[in-house]
Amino acid sequence: MIDLRELYQEVILDHNRSPRNRGRVDAPTGYAEGHNPLCGDTVTVTLRTENGLLTEIAFEGAGCAVSTASASLMTVAVKGKTVEQAESIFRDFQSLVTDSEDEREHPDLGDLEVLAGVRAYPVRIKCATLPWHTLNAALHGDQTGVTTE
Repeated sequence: MIDLRELYQEVILDHNRSPRNRGRVDAPTGYAEGHNPLCGDTVTVTLRTENGLLTEIAFEGAGCAVSTASASLMTVAVKGKTVEQAESIFRDFQSLVTDSEDEREHPDLGDLEVLAGVRAYPVRIKCATLPWHTLNAALHGDQTGVTTE
């Protein structure tokens, strides 16, 4: 029988080795940069919205496996969604990885649930959430720079 933790680790490793949507969106309507000074992760999110729909999204950056996998999984999860849906997924993901009291099922998160384990490692929470806060800044036109500190 396959250990669920092994399966989760495999998903994270796969997204780290072969990140989805890595690069930049041409002529983006949203852009933001994020930095985690604690472990050195950096991420840039570019996106394009049309009529309230997130039609394209990409990320660039350098970071640990958790940060890279989170950014990759994030782009897959929100691409093609409305801005409101992307914001809802952001809130659910934030709760999943930060709220130790959150025992709810998160069926809408799909593969993102593999990152729930970072809750046990507070330092890794910042790695997992950096791309998401950067996405949120890009959606709202905030180019002041996102930091986990």
